[in-house]
Amino acid sequence: MSRLKPRERDAIVQALRAGVVPKLGLRHIQVGRAREIEELVKDMDRIADGGSAIRFIIGEYGSGKTFFMNLIRLVALEKGLVVMFADLAPDRRIHATGGQARGLYAEMARNLATRTKPDGGALPSVVERFVSQAQHDAEAQERSTDDIIRQRLAHFEELTGGFDFAQVIRRYWEGHETGDEELKSAAIRWLRGEFATKTDARKALGVRTIVNDASVYDHLKLMSAFVCEAGYKGLLVGLDEMVNLYKLTSSQARNANYEQILRILNDVLQGSAENLGFLLGGTPEFLMNTRRGLYSYEALQSRLAENTFARDGLVDLSGPVIRLASLTPEDLFVLLANIRAVMQGDEAILPDDALEAFMIHCSERIGEAYFRTPRNTVTAFVNLLAVLEQNPGVEWSDLIEELDVAEDSGDDMSDVDESVGAVPESDELASFRL
Repeated sequence: MSRLKPRERDAIVQALRAGVVPKLGLRHIQVGRAREIEELVKDMDRIADGGSAIRFIIGEYGSGKTFFMNLIRLVALEKGLVVMFADLAPDRRIHATGGQARGLYAEMARNLATRTKPDGGALPSVVERFVSQAQHDAEAQERSTDDIIRQRLAHFEELTGGFDFAQVIRRYWEGHETGDEELKSAAIRWLRGEFATKTDARKALGVRTIVNDASVYDHLKLMSAFVCEAGYKGLLVGLDEMVNLYKLTSSQARNANYEQILRILNDVLQGSAENLGFLLGGTPEFLMNTRRGLYSYEALQSRLAENTFARDGLVDLSGPVIRLASLTPEDLFVLLANIRAVMQGDEAILPDDALEAFMIHCSERIGEAYFRTPRNTVTAFVNLLAVLEQNPGVEWSDLIEELDVAEDSGDDMSDVDESVGAVPESDELASFRL
């Protein structure tokens, strides 16, 4: 394991105390999930080789979905892929008519990251890299840079929205060549989906289209093709908090989003997408609920159904759905030991006996939830270490006895009315679902 940097240590500690996933240093605390990680690494290789992949990462609240997705995100960056990650929210979803889908794309574009800029905001550097490579090739071939750019983007005109996408890249080159920072900025804004009207885009860049609610997936495919032209291996799109689609009160809005997911799924399974991967994180309700979840959409249910042979301890990780199994108590012990090493260094003052006592205490308070959904357990442990670090005279045994650990109840689902938008069950509808 590589040496822990102070910046990574601070990021890990602050994130864990807040109950969120750190963006740095995940390798220092990762435990378990070896088979799932191995399978997802194969997906990253497939994307880099010109293929595509889609995975639904399913787990309870606090079970480690976001941690797992961020870990795969780092793997993708190391493999030379570009990543675009975002959380769904009431104002950000895959399909909409009021700007929510464009809002999701804009968030992903702002978070676009590369290996050299893992924290996001890497879109300008990706475009600059493409332009610089074109300029270098033009000098080597004694041709104009504009000719090289046109040649390398010629096939974009065969893709939906590709003509204007290529035009925007050429306009960026024009601003680069003439020193027009305003033109370059306008091109980046268009690529990020920040233009709200076609009139503004035409005035600034001379193009007739913008990223809108209906074209988000098409632009993701264009971005995938573009990052490959810029010298990267492909594009990984990560969408977490997919349960927000489950929470939509309108069945029409839910089905429109599920239709878009089906389109993506079909493209991937049929090999129509290239150098493009998707990670979609959600809860079991989002996947399996037959009234509001993905299983309410018959075409998705048939494609995402579990392998009937994978039971009684047998697993199949080759399908689109990856169910995150609970951490074992042994895994949690290693996780706590890793956190102790991060916070206290090589000369840890907290003995292994304290870790065992802490786990027994948590088990007595909240049962198996302490390792099934370990977020609150981890936060309590970090707080314990913080108090011990700042109060040298305190005994860990005294603190553990007084420790109050609450079960992670997850997101509040009390506002979800199962009857809203429901259609009365009938024999015909029941047979349709079967």
